[in-house]
Amino acid sequence: MVTIGVFDGVHRGHQALISRTVRAAAERGLPSVLLTFDPHPSEVLRPGSHPAQLTTLRRKAELVESLGIDAFAVLPFTLDLSKLSPDEFVHEVLVDRLHTAAVVVGDNFTFGFKAAGDVALLRRLGQRFGFVAYGAELQGRSLAEGDRAANDITFSSTYVRSCIDAGDVVAAADALGRPHRLEGIVVRGDGRGHDLGYPTANLSTPRFAAVPADGVYVAWFTRSSDPGRRLRAAVSVGTNPTFSGRERTVEAFVLDVDEDFYGQHVALDFVTRLRDQVRFTRSEDLVTQIDDDVARTRKELAAGD
Repeated sequence: MVTIGVFDGVHRGHQALISRTVRAAAERGLPSVLLTFDPHPSEVLRPGSHPAQLTTLRRKAELVESLGIDAFAVLPFTLDLSKLSPDEFVHEVLVDRLHTAAVVVGDNFTFGFKAAGDVALLRRLGQRFGFVAYGAELQGRSLAEGDRAANDITFSSTYVRSCIDAGDVVAAADALGRPHRLEGIVVRGDGRGHDLGYPTANLSTPRFAAVPADGVYVAWFTRSSDPGRRLRAAVSVGTNPTFSGRERTVEAFVLDVDEDFYGQHVALDFVTRLRDQVRFTRSEDLVTQIDDDVARTRKELAAGD
């Protein structure tokens, strides 16, 4: 039993599709397989158009495994693969490689050269090649009147990216079913945070990572070496306007921990946004604001300790 897609974010719509696949596989006595692609098809077909990445491949595999999928299969997406007709894709990938007995996809699923195949064609090809295909309805929810631009939201990677790009990490978490995570390696910064009494862990993030809009956020900070221990953090995203910065950075002040995280792989799970980036004329005023940011962070995360 196979489900197919990019699955960036493994959001609540993806989770429903995966759960259906897992249940159907168990009913048929078959292993459940998730087939995904890397790199993102957009980057291969239109170089430079790679969308912001919600989950790394490793994180995607972890999330998928937690949902009960038996096998996580990654198919390298190449120009040659993109040129396969729908018939060729089904025969070469689903039949020859995976020996597919059944396929579950979203009802907006397309495949093959120039996305010429849809769910209806997949069903017809299934009849020819000996498998069954199911199209699952897209998942979403209705919003209260006046909430965001529309009253109905379909959970999609595009929607989650738009929330993160706007700094609305609460809405992103609602669609994801968990906080948005940003991962990276801690690198040396310019040391200004230390001088102000608030040393920060500066993250070097993956090239296409979905970084929230500039601002100050509340987040949980974890290390790959100790994933079970969550630390509270106030996170600044932006260019440090008080010091006329130019480069966009992600800096986390970890509360109540006196430790140098340099060189460690860490993750930030964004909980809420506190404020915009502000330019202060005096460093003393900045410190006063950071004092408030930290106090609010402590209060926001108190219930999660």
